[in-house]
Amino acid sequence: MRRNRKRSESRSRNRNHGRTRARAADPAEPAEPSRPWWSDLPEAPAGSEWLDDLSDSEVERELKKRERAEARAARRGRRRRPRELTAEERAYLEARRKANARMGFLFHLVPYAATCLFLLLVAGFRAFLSVAIFWGIGVVCHWFAVQAPELRRRWVEDEVNKKLTTSVHQERRVLKTEHNRSVEELTASIAHEIRNPITAAKSLVQQMGEDPRAGENIEYAKVALEELDRVEKSVSHLLKFAREEEVRVSDMTMSDVIEAALDTFQDRIVALDVEILKDLDSRGAMRGDPEKLRRVIINLFSNALDALEQSATVGPRVEIQAGENLAGTEVWVRIRDNGPGMEPEKVEKIFKPFYTSKANGTGLGLAITKKLVDAHGGSIEAVSQPGQGAEFVLTFPKAGPSEASASA
Repeated sequence: MRRNRKRSESRSRNRNHGRTRARAADPAEPAEPSRPWWSDLPEAPAGSEWLDDLSDSEVERELKKRERAEARAARRGRRRRPRELTAEERAYLEARRKANARMGFLFHLVPYAATCLFLLLVAGFRAFLSVAIFWGIGVVCHWFAVQAPELRRRWVEDEVNKKLTTSVHQERRVLKTEHNRSVEELTASIAHEIRNPITAAKSLVQQMGEDPRAGENIEYAKVALEELDRVEKSVSHLLKFAREEEVRVSDMTMSDVIEAALDTFQDRIVALDVEILKDLDSRGAMRGDPEKLRRVIINLFSNALDALEQSATVGPRVEIQAGENLAGTEVWVRIRDNGPGMEPEKVEKIFKPFYTSKANGTGLGLAITKKLVDAHGGSIEAVSQPGQGAEFVLTFPKAGPSEASASA
């Protein structure tokens, strides 16, 4: 309290003294109120209102104290965050270090050689040999110290290259083994898928040849044609799976794709009396190929109807949901049925070519579906349990496929 009262009295005396001098200088002009010295600065420091309660000397001391504190903080900051050297500066420092090390070795080698020569000429061979051996050990150690960093760098690079080469060879060997195994499995699947119908058709044709006038020949011919149609269908699906199709990216909405896909199944939905539950949270605006994505939805919806029809599910139902993630960067689609479901080991194989659980399936539908989804930079997941139906979840980036995956 006393200190504040003294400050107030001091400021009052200063202001009164200023007014007195102003009136003495020009009695006719009104005196201007005295202002603190820091008010003439171009910009007052932020939060400087507290200065009004201090005298001029105290304000000056406080500001100097703050300036010193800021300077110390800046110096500490510079020490903590040194400037990163450029590639040229690093190369120069490395070259300078090597040059200094070599010059140091040279300053050691020249006196050694001169001393040995002097001893050989003056003191004789024995003195020369003793000094040359013991001092030579120091010279050799000095030379090794100069060359040690370079040798260490070369040895490290050699070891790293050996490890990387071995690792690359192992990875190539593993990839080659997996590729060969995949080719073998695909080849066996193709041979099995094509050979069986052809064998059956051949057997029927042979029976027709044994008795051309038999009444069963018409039925045999019909079955043979069905088997050949199955072969043709398998080959057609295989070509679609192997062919690289261009993905024509454009602005589209997932809701329109879903509606267009469902329109192709209206008659079948009515015939099977399937309940369709749609829950589209948003239109799902994104960039993609609407025709390719329509094929994806058609294939998944067709599989759901096939499962419901073959199992004769009571109260068949298919749910279709679509929306966007919270970040607004992806569009997702969920297709779920209440059919018989699948065992976990079957779920792991459904995306492999020629794997099918249908009597007349080719096993390429879901493989093609996954390929089209991958071409859009998306993902597809299958979840199923026996007796609990099957669920497929599709996820696509709204920005569309990257340039690297612009073809399927």
